[in-house]
Amino acid sequence: MTTRVAPCSPQRRPWVLAATILASAMAFIDGSVVTIALPVIRTDLDASLTEMLWVLNAYTLFLGALLMVGGGAGDRLGRRRVFLAGIALFALASLVCALAPNPTVLIAGRALKGIGAALLVPQSLAIISACYPSGERGHAIGLWAGASALTTALGPAVGGILMDLFNWRAAFWINLPLAALVLLLTLAFMPETRDHSVSGRPDWGGTLIAFLACGSLTLGLTWLTEAEGRLTLSLVLVGLGLAGLLAFFRFEANVKHPIAPTALFRSRAFTGTNLMTLLLYGALSGTMFLVPIDLIEYRGLTPTQVGLAMMPFGLIIGLLSSKAGKLGDRLGPRPMLLVGPTVVAAGVAGLALQLDNFWLGVELPLCIMALGMAIVVSPLTTTVMNSVSDARAGTASGINNTASRLAGLFAIAGAGACAARLFQTVNQSGQGQFGLFPDSDASSYEAIVSAYQLAYGGSLAMLAAGSLGAALIAAWLIPIKPGTKPEK
Repeated sequence: MTTRVAPCSPQRRPWVLAATILASAMAFIDGSVVTIALPVIRTDLDASLTEMLWVLNAYTLFLGALLMVGGGAGDRLGRRRVFLAGIALFALASLVCALAPNPTVLIAGRALKGIGAALLVPQSLAIISACYPSGERGHAIGLWAGASALTTALGPAVGGILMDLFNWRAAFWINLPLAALVLLLTLAFMPETRDHSVSGRPDWGGTLIAFLACGSLTLGLTWLTEAEGRLTLSLVLVGLGLAGLLAFFRFEANVKHPIAPTALFRSRAFTGTNLMTLLLYGALSGTMFLVPIDLIEYRGLTPTQVGLAMMPFGLIIGLLSSKAGKLGDRLGPRPMLLVGPTVVAAGVAGLALQLDNFWLGVELPLCIMALGMAIVVSPLTTTVMNSVSDARAGTASGINNTASRLAGLFAIAGAGACAARLFQTVNQSGQGQFGLFPDSDASSYEAIVSAYQLAYGGSLAMLAAGSLGAALIAAWLIPIKPGTKPEK
């Protein structure tokens, strides 16, 4: 027995489940709400596109780089203790963001929030598994997944309404009462659990290398959005980041307690699903970064309208993903992993067409994207977990979760860089920034709009190609029939 289960009475379990759902939803909602708030924040704080990219990337960078470390810390130090620390840090960071007087402080607060999320996110499923007996665990995890998806779907709409009623800072204030409720539920009902078989020091060397590599890539890609002066340095940083990732995997092959055991990547299915995760979630994150800019700054929607427009996206995923998972169990994962990314690519391509009609040009493509994600999400996760032994399940889950977070990090920086560079190249007026438009009677208006449309469509076309790449990887690396779990 590796995990000692602390007593958790049936009366306490619903409250423990509620705490983990609220905490996970708080972390998931934060990204979608802040994305909608970006155009408003940009105007209010007079921020550049590069600074707005870092508002998103600072959070994702620290979350992605430290996610596996946060999971290991819970195993060693106690999941309840690390969960509490993550919630407290997340709340403190939300306060810093809500009070931020300038983009620099806001970026620092978002980085701090990423550290807090890296501590709390990995604990949720581990705590549920430790507190629920095996016969009830699947149902509890299903409730957690469904509730998290639905709260994430409602988050942008609620956040948009709050921003319209108050201002963008409400997107951060809302975290404080939620964090207080989670802290109370945790202190009152959650027992402490840890994995007593875990020994040895955490892999701090691998963590540092991964963090520096990801940071170098992110900084290089983000600086590509600037018009002048940093192109050479940006390319050097991107090269150093790629070299750092290679160094990370070499280091992991020789360390005693790696955070990413290289032996797992000998499985074609495991390698394939993680490559798919990078491309598919990259396409998703990049699209979700660009669409609110288009809706607010080009199409003229309010934050509330944007939240309502994007609500069906989360609802479709939340309501259909479990059914797609059952279908994948019957058919095997490969058909779902082929069809899902292809449908996502079709939705992104529909957005790239930029039809004037809102329902055909925005809402329908978003719903098609959501359908594709609903088809692929559950089979993708199942394939990851079935490609390794049960003893490696936690590590495999951590690696795949990290891949999805880093995919968002690189895609947002890359899509922003692509859009900005395309805009600068085709903008004949020499005025304006990507996503910012002068008055319609200004002499430069037509040139700026034309450049924006080419940049927006070109960036989305790149993301659609990435999603198609995920389908090609599924055809190449995923077995036709589900295999058995490795024994070691």
